[in-house]
Amino acid sequence: MNATRHNLSLISLLALGLSAPLSSAVAIETHTLEPVVVIATPEKEEQAAAPATPTASVATTTAAPKEAIVGSEADPLEGYNRSMHAFNEGLDQNILKPVAEGYRDIMPDPAERGVSNFFSNLREPFNILNNLLQFKFEEAVSDTVRFGINTTIGILGFFDVASDAGIPKHDEDFGQTLAVWGVESGPYFVLPLLGPSTVRDTTGTLTEFWVGNTVEVGNTQIFNPTGEITPASAENATILTKTVSKRADLLEEKAMVDSASFDPYAFMRDSWLQRRESQIHDGNVPLPALPEDL
Repeated sequence: MNATRHNLSLISLLALGLSAPLSSAVAIETHTLEPVVVIATPEKEEQAAAPATPTASVATTTAAPKEAIVGSEADPLEGYNRSMHAFNEGLDQNILKPVAEGYRDIMPDPAERGVSNFFSNLREPFNILNNLLQFKFEEAVSDTVRFGINTTIGILGFFDVASDAGIPKHDEDFGQTLAVWGVESGPYFVLPLLGPSTVRDTTGTLTEFWVGNTVEVGNTQIFNPTGEITPASAENATILTKTVSKRADLLEEKAMVDSASFDPYAFMRDSWLQRRESQIHDGNVPLPALPEDL
C-alpha cells in the first residue's frame, strides 16, 4: 500500500511538472493580448530647430519592450526570474511540448475540442465566485446559466452550447479579485513549475488552491470536481489529460513567440503583465499620465 501511494505521489508530481509552462503559454494567446497604452515622446534636442512634432508609439505585445511602460520597478527579481523561466521552458521543450504534439496527432479535432471544453467548464464555479466577490452580479448570473447549460445540455461541458447560444464566457480568478479590492500587484515573479505571476497573483493562486481542496458543499468539492474522482490513478490521469490538452491548444501561439522574439523572457513578462492589466480592467485599461514636461 505504501509503495502504491508513493507511485501515485510521483504521478501527481509529474502532472504538476507538466503544468510548468502553461501560465507562460496562456500569456501569449494572441486573442487576449491587446494594445495597452500610447506614449508620446518629444523630438531630440538636436532637432529643436525643426517644428516640435511629438511622435507616438504604441506599446503592443509584438512591439517595443514594456520597460517604457512599467519601468525596471516591475521586475526587480529579474536575475531569479530569468533562471526560473529557463527551467520552466526546459520542462516544456523536453516533456510537455512533445507529449502535446503527439496528443494533437492522434486526437480527432472534435474530440480535442470536446476535451478542452470539458476542462474549461470545470473552471466556471471559480468564475462565478470571483464575479460575486468583485460585485459583478450580472456576470455571475450569466456564468451560472452558462455552467448549467453546458453541464446538462452540453454533456458535462464537452459541447459549448452556451457560447453557441450567445452567452459569453468570463475568465476571473482571485488575483483579479484582489486587484479590484485595491491590493497592489507587487513585483513580477516567476513561480517554479507554474510560470509568470506577481506577489498578489501568487497569493490568489494559493487561495484558490486552498478553496478547491478544502471547501465542500455537502460532501462535494464544487470548486475541484476532479478531487471527487476515484481511484487516485483516475484523478491523476484526469490532471495529466487537462495539462496536455491545454498545451495542445497553445502549440501555434507558443511557436510564434519562440520564432519572433529576440528575448523570449522579456516578451513573456511584458505580454503577461499587459494581459493581467487588461483582465483586471475588463479590457478598459486606463492610460498613464503623460510627463509634465510635454
